[in-house]
Amino acid sequence: MIGLDEHERTMAFAEVALGQIRSLRQTAIPRNYEIWYVYATGYNSSLNKIINETLARNGKLTEADLEQIYETYLSQIRTTDRIDKVGARVINEIDDVMTLITDALGMTTTFGDSLAGATERLNAADNREQVKAVIETLVKSTREMQETNKALEDRLAISKVEINNLQQSLEAIRAESLTDPLTGLGNRKYFDRAVEDAVALAIKEGGPLSLLMFDIDHFKSFNDNYGHLTGDQVLRLVAMSLKQTIKGQDITARYGGEEFAVVLPNTAMRQALTVADHIRRAVMAKELKKKSTGEILGRVTISVGVSILRPGDTTDSLIERADACLYAAKRNGRNRVICEADPEYSAEVQIQVA
Repeated sequence: MIGLDEHERTMAFAEVALGQIRSLRQTAIPRNYEIWYVYATGYNSSLNKIINETLARNGKLTEADLEQIYETYLSQIRTTDRIDKVGARVINEIDDVMTLITDALGMTTTFGDSLAGATERLNAADNREQVKAVIETLVKSTREMQETNKALEDRLAISKVEINNLQQSLEAIRAESLTDPLTGLGNRKYFDRAVEDAVALAIKEGGPLSLLMFDIDHFKSFNDNYGHLTGDQVLRLVAMSLKQTIKGQDITARYGGEEFAVVLPNTAMRQALTVADHIRRAVMAKELKKKSTGEILGRVTISVGVSILRPGDTTDSLIERADACLYAAKRNGRNRVICEADPEYSAEVQIQVA
């Protein structure tokens, strides 16, 4: 039973949430209530910061703002809750099956004892009635054992279906845990695993492998001038361009902040440069429109660094060279692609060494 203090505390949060919905004249749907309830608790500092900033800047939160805030700052919590719930169901399922198996083993032991006792009684039987009584006891014990086995078989069949469903749920949750909730691309954890596997395979098979690292130009100015919600929209725009451009075995991920990565297995430098420039042009072709007002904010550009796997490379050295190429692209005017063969890369390496 919930204590009085806990009741009072949660009711206070609920009143704050409803008060915010009322004062800002928002729809009192579960999504909005959850946003403001979490805001009232203060447990999610990132959510509070983005709400405070947006209200200070615009004086309101539009439906588009609320949807974006929920997707970015609360949907990941749902994943954690789902993991906990599925995990609890797995444990309960295992406990139930283990109890049933324990009962069945006890029944088997009892049946074994019955057989042993029946053998002794048959050996000692002097007449037909005594033999008949022993056989009837055996028949009863056998029937009980058959019923126990049937119940165990039925329960195990149900358990098999349940565990299979739970396994599928865990697979779906695992996929979510490797996905960046804002952009829908792979997250840093996904990238770290994928690039390690791709490098290992390329080394084993002796095939080419290229890495693109790219960064959104002047991203901070989008946040400073229009707010973090618009900054988030810029990230989504770039991610959408990536999804439309990159297909098949190629690996895309949000590396961190405004930086993204693309791993291109079986791709030599010339092809990688073509892909990189295709992405750059695809991003630049899209017009950024402020979701809440429809205001046209201009176009987004990216800078791209390209490295290719060399003999003796590690994953870290491959990433370091792509990063150096990226910095060279930004240092030399942005909105361009730089690879290891370009003189700008050599100049960047000399600057870093110095």
